[in-house]
Amino acid sequence: MGEQVKTAAEAEEADALPKVHEVHADPKAKNAAQKPVPDGVKKTPVGKKSPAQWAYERLIIYLKNFEEDLDNEHEMAMGFTGGDAGVLRIEGMGYYDPDIVTFYGSDPTGSKTQLVQHVSQLNVMLRALPKAVEQAEPKRIGFRLAQDLDDA
Repeated sequence: MGEQVKTAAEAEEADALPKVHEVHADPKAKNAAQKPVPDGVKKTPVGKKSPAQWAYERLIIYLKNFEEDLDNEHEMAMGFTGGDAGVLRIEGMGYYDPDIVTFYGSDPTGSKTQLVQHVSQLNVMLRALPKAVEQAEPKRIGFRLAQDLDDA
């Protein structure tokens, strides 16, 4: 079969979207490169996004992909790199133009926690933590953030 013919608009849109490439040891592993980009990411051309918005939107794709592999007994958290600050159960995320990304949540003791980080220093290690015992269903922030992008 030959290559599918694209309209000029489709070709321009494809060039405006980010290129993603991932390889895993397990060929069946889910990865963000195989998932459709949320419609909300496509609404603003890449060149018109601040570094903070751009980092925020790409993180949402990774967060959602990570959550898709979690069972009902676990929630997503992030580990801090470069210190012994521990982990933050991700309960919210945002950005402040032009260059700040923030994560809201709690630490394993339940204490309110927030990380504010410049995009040039951004590094996030995603971890699965057991969900809080008192709640029936795990919280899924990645799915909520992706829905927010599409609703905006």
